[in-house]
Amino acid sequence: MLAIVLALASAIGYGGSDFAAGIASRRAGVIQVTLLASAVSAVVVVVVLPFAASRPPTTAALAWGVVAGLGGTLGAFALYLGFRHAAFSVAGPLSAVGAAGFSVLAGLLFGERPTALALAGIVLALPAIVGTAASAASGTVVSAASASGTPGPEATAGGRPAAGGRPAAGGRPAAGVVAGLIAGACFALLFIGLDRAGAGSGLWPVAAAQVGELAVALAAAVLTRRFWLPGARPRLLAAITGATGAAGTILFFFATHDGFLAITAVLTSLYPAVTIVLARIMLGERLTGLRLAGLTLAAACVALIAVGGAG
Repeated sequence: MLAIVLALASAIGYGGSDFAAGIASRRAGVIQVTLLASAVSAVVVVVVLPFAASRPPTTAALAWGVVAGLGGTLGAFALYLGFRHAAFSVAGPLSAVGAAGFSVLAGLLFGERPTALALAGIVLALPAIVGTAASAASGTVVSAASASGTPGPEATAGGRPAAGGRPAAGGRPAAGVVAGLIAGACFALLFIGLDRAGAGSGLWPVAAAQVGELAVALAAAVLTRRFWLPGARPRLLAAITGATGAAGTILFFFATHDGFLAITAVLTSLYPAVTIVLARIMLGERLTGLRLAGLTLAAACVALIAVGGAG
């Protein structure tokens, strides 16, 4: 049960991070927002690190942490590419579902065997993610990416898609499908890397992941020569993005070592539901029938997994 609670708390952290990132990126450049958010994430992890670093990390744990960070950042690049060529409704849901689906497959290959009820919850989670990602306006998806320097509508720290965007103007859905699937696989690598790093090295793998993400953000800033800070409000939102994103990553790291990867990754991937609720409360964005159906399926998914157990 602890793994379920931690995974859902991780989804809340990621959802809040995405909401703040979506607003910040409308007021400032993606690279500046991402660089600041990544820096804040790194600071948060460094502050928490002494309280959770039980012993010196192994080389393998650090390597998996770096792999996780690179996976999240490369997924962001792939997702932005998808947004350039197709509507959010193509690449966005595929990336979220892909992250959950590939993580489930990896967990099963690693020998995890969830109960029948938990598997039913996993199956329900996939359409729930798609439903909650549907936009209230025109069927586009409220989803963008994180930790990336690629020009695009939004960004967030932590390596996952972010919310609050506008439709891409491109008209190549096939390219959007390919990019969305690649992004999903990369985001799954973030989850898998943190899972395989193991719990014996404290938070060192998460620190390694944050260093990897920050390095990519710095490289993007160097290549584009965009080092200046955004304005006061987007700067605050970027800081919130980084802090809540780091919290989400830390919580997922602990969740995946107390339960099956197949389950914790799926529950964490429900973060779009949190973003939608925040958009409703903070911005008055209306809930469509599809979104309500997605939220209902998400609740059913959590209930089934809670009853079935997290492994």
